[in-house]
Amino acid sequence: MFRGRYVHTIDAKNRMSLPAPFRQELQRLGDHPAILTNAHECLELYPYDDWLAYEQQLVGDASLDPERQALARMVISGATECPIDKNGRILVPPYLREYAALDREVTVAGVGPKIELWDRRRFEANLTNTQVRYPEMARSVAEKLRT
Repeated sequence: MFRGRYVHTIDAKNRMSLPAPFRQELQRLGDHPAILTNAHECLELYPYDDWLAYEQQLVGDASLDPERQALARMVISGATECPIDKNGRILVPPYLREYAALDREVTVAGVGPKIELWDRRRFEANLTNTQVRYPEMARSVAEKLRT
């Protein structure tokens, strides 16, 4: 499980250092490179085996559900293997960097089974919005957990 958040920089060659605890956990979880893909306003980095399970779940009966097809198309076609180099860096392909509007400062957030990569300013705005809406969001989530 990944927890916490860090701010790292991405260089002109699209390389970014992963926080050591995240890097160590990814390496502990397997020999295959992690999978990096697009998500809503950010990128998501999954350990390889977790990605395979998520991909299967996403595809499921997609042929019967146009929304599921569209989401699977976006997420799976955007996915790429993301090996960690000897300096602890990953390469963020230009198309994913552009998609997530990653500028120089990137917030790397552990969110349970995955790692999210956000433009620092976008992450802070998202967090501020969540804090403002916290009471209503907490009620909504609590209701869903009861069902």
